[in-house]
Amino acid sequence: MTAKKTVLTYDGLKKLEAELQELKIVRRKDVAEKIKEARGQGDLSENAEYDAAKEEQAEIEARIINIENMLRNVQIIDEDEICTDVINIGNKVKLFDEEFNEEIEYVIVGSTEANPINGTISNESPIGVALLGKAVGERIEVIAPDGSMFYKILEIGKN
Repeated sequence: MTAKKTVLTYDGLKKLEAELQELKIVRRKDVAEKIKEARGQGDLSENAEYDAAKEEQAEIEARIINIENMLRNVQIIDEDEICTDVINIGNKVKLFDEEFNEEIEYVIVGSTEANPINGTISNESPIGVALLGKAVGERIEVIAPDGSMFYKILEIGKN
């Protein structure tokens, strides 16, 4: 089975690499110190601090493995090669939301970088899927759990 590609912008790659370094260098050391201190308190069978530190250690190690796996299968979006004829990952898109009668902007990114609150949406999200391959002037329908939403594509640009 082929591992899923992790689609990232260059900025997204740098953030992921920085998080990995933080986890390996700082957080591992901090949690090891917490475990050492908790062990020094005696009986480990009823030591909540020890249990919490071990749980934190497991979460850190799981995140490290997750990031390393993503980085092994990364596909970088070259922002210089992004086309603005049709929507693809890396494009900034201005839409007209027909329901709320307002303009909105999104940047289409891979699922790892998606953060709708900050205006980045995943290419795998319902709206991302509906937008991919579409051009300025097209009207799209996004089927969501709450029902259908309609948008008109106003602009396609580079982020």
